[in-house]
Amino acid sequence: MTLFSVRTLGFPEIRRDDRLCDLALRKGLALLIYLAEAKGSVGRDVVATMLWPENREEVVRARLRRLLHRLQLTLGNDVLTIDRSTVRWSSGIDLQVDAQLFEQACDRGEFERACRHYSGDFLEGFSPGDCPQFDEWAFFRREALRGRAIQALERVVHDRNAAGAYAAAAAHAGRLVELDPLSEVYGRHLIRNLLLAGDRAAAERHLEALTQRLRDELDVAPETETGALLIAGATPQTEDPPPTRFVSGRDVHLAFQTYGAGRIDILVLPGFVSHVERVWEEPRCRAFLSSLAEMGRLILLDRRGVGLSDRVGFNPSVDATAQDIGTVLDAAGSRRVVLFGASEGGPACIKFAADQPDRVAGLILFGSLAKGSATPDYPHALQARQYDIWLHQLAVAWGSPAGIETFAPSLSGDPQARAWWAGLLRAASSPGAIKGVIEALRDMDVRHLLGRISVPTLVLHRHGDRAVRVGAGRHLASHIAQARFVELDGSDHWAFAGDQQSVLASIKQFVHSLAACRRA
Repeated sequence: MTLFSVRTLGFPEIRRDDRLCDLALRKGLALLIYLAEAKGSVGRDVVATMLWPENREEVVRARLRRLLHRLQLTLGNDVLTIDRSTVRWSSGIDLQVDAQLFEQACDRGEFERACRHYSGDFLEGFSPGDCPQFDEWAFFRREALRGRAIQALERVVHDRNAAGAYAAAAAHAGRLVELDPLSEVYGRHLIRNLLLAGDRAAAERHLEALTQRLRDELDVAPETETGALLIAGATPQTEDPPPTRFVSGRDVHLAFQTYGAGRIDILVLPGFVSHVERVWEEPRCRAFLSSLAEMGRLILLDRRGVGLSDRVGFNPSVDATAQDIGTVLDAAGSRRVVLFGASEGGPACIKFAADQPDRVAGLILFGSLAKGSATPDYPHALQARQYDIWLHQLAVAWGSPAGIETFAPSLSGDPQARAWWAGLLRAASSPGAIKGVIEALRDMDVRHLLGRISVPTLVLHRHGDRAVRVGAGRHLASHIAQARFVELDGSDHWAFAGDQQSVLASIKQFVHSLAACRRA
């Protein structure tokens, strides 16, 4: 059987039995790649419109016929199966696509193998020219694969470091830095493992390079923790961020962290994206989380499909995320917990508190809502058509600090915050994957659970919140028995942005009241 190898990671090429196929036709190469990714038949009208978007139908059909004929002359008549309406790679050949091998390795948890497959970004430096539909498709595919590559590298760095293979960990951390050169978390991974591997000179060079990049791009200096690595040498006293752990739940591995050692546990579930390591990179966010850890033991998690948890092509519903909460609490040895649900994290916390009140000491909802989309009896959310607009805006702006003006207007002019948010988005998900997350949010409705909440509840909402209207917070508080509602000044949707002290003061008072009730 003839073997065709399609390389899509990096600049594309096609090989037949390990011999390079000389394809001078850019649109021909684009067509073969699209068919290989489709894994089946594709309508001739679909590929014709994608490759010649602005031409008349009869012209497009003629051009596609000529292109298919030239491909058959180059590759052989047996390579493509063509009929009057569809075209596909023939089933009688062995077709290997590196991007698909990469994804299969990720799905199996073989992250080192996956990293070997990932030789570059999808179709890096390639475009068929004047084909916006193809370029848009390639963009979504590129970002999805890049996000999985970042996650795979993070997992390998974690595993190699834990095994004491510091040189290997440093090599993979170096690839992380190449993918996101402004991330101090990735920079610290690299510097720390170089030091542990005994290569201080290389660690110093990378610290100098990181310092220069931050100065040139963001006009900031490295954080104290970054420079302190060289002072601490090969045996740093603390990890920053806290060590990430993984637990298996229903065929998916969930990433979580614990931090602090208080008498009460506080689990934080953030909004539509998260990344348990990168959240610590933003100074204000780190200060907020550290303050929570002073009130009790902090538990952070990435829900399935997001951040460092497995990317399983699954849209994390409220029920599934509530199950993830229980899985992580079991792994952390937590018997009773205060749930802190921020934004879209609130509904899953509501679900868990309603179903398992014996495990929940208290519930905090910040900038959250009970229903994803507006209806006549619930005007506090976006209209369904507004979700389409939001999704389009996110996709177009992915890789940049998309939406920061809405989520944190007080930080929207801060170059360091903008770079952090852009990096967190890329590391946490992809524009294609986030579509499913937001659609699950749009269809979410936990209003029927509010009357079942029997645990003490604190609802916090900023009056000028641009992402979730304050009416959504008022609705939550009015439908949960004995809930306390605190309306805060400001317009930031992120709890740590703007005046975080008023947020922390309300939380501290609430947590202390729970502890007092427990002692009584």
